[in-house]
Amino acid sequence: MFLFDPLYLIIVMPTMLLALWASWRVKSTFARFSQVGVRSGMTGAEAAAAVARAGGAIVTIERHQGFLSDHYDPRSKTLRLSPDVYDGRSISSIAVAAHEAGHSIQDATGYAMLNFRSKMVPVTQIGSNIWMYVFLAGLVFRMPALQDVGIVLFGAVVLFQLVTLPVEFDASKRALAALEQQGLLAGDEIGGARAVLGAAALTYVAGFVASLGQLIYFFLISRD
Repeated sequence: MFLFDPLYLIIVMPTMLLALWASWRVKSTFARFSQVGVRSGMTGAEAAAAVARAGGAIVTIERHQGFLSDHYDPRSKTLRLSPDVYDGRSISSIAVAAHEAGHSIQDATGYAMLNFRSKMVPVTQIGSNIWMYVFLAGLVFRMPALQDVGIVLFGAVVLFQLVTLPVEFDASKRALAALEQQGLLAGDEIGGARAVLGAAALTYVAGFVASLGQLIYFFLISRD
């Protein structure tokens, strides 16, 4: 029913289109630089190990199924890299692997925003799973308090996305610095890595903007 609401079309749809464009851009940029091999011949897994080691992080690196499913698990100190990244010898593979290693460096150095984000995960998981049901129940049964609970739960999700932005930007900054300082990428290859990580960062920004747009919309209709 929301799709036919003019307010939804004005506030939410543009942000959703931005998110779709950002997703397309990161995939196309990754695909472009996945065709460009690095002269060192190292794999993503090797690059991740080198970047983590340079930053003083001790991690386990595992192959993980899924396209661009790469992530760092601070609980087990494990870098999980998708097959294309783990085994890849391209600029894209090296950039993504180094970025995830950047998170391990954040963890090793006690980066405050990463710790804060990690503590938010349980609340965010609950909120993301039930907020819509709670909010719709409030609409159907005309219970403003229930709508407010739904909005607060979704607000926690949006806050998590906001906190994620500096964490992701910082991880990319650390990754690029290590790649350059350790000579893992040649000077002309750094620009490609920066393009890959810049496109990835844009997806986080677009995702936050899209969620913020939804939060504003649901808050407004709850006040009607």
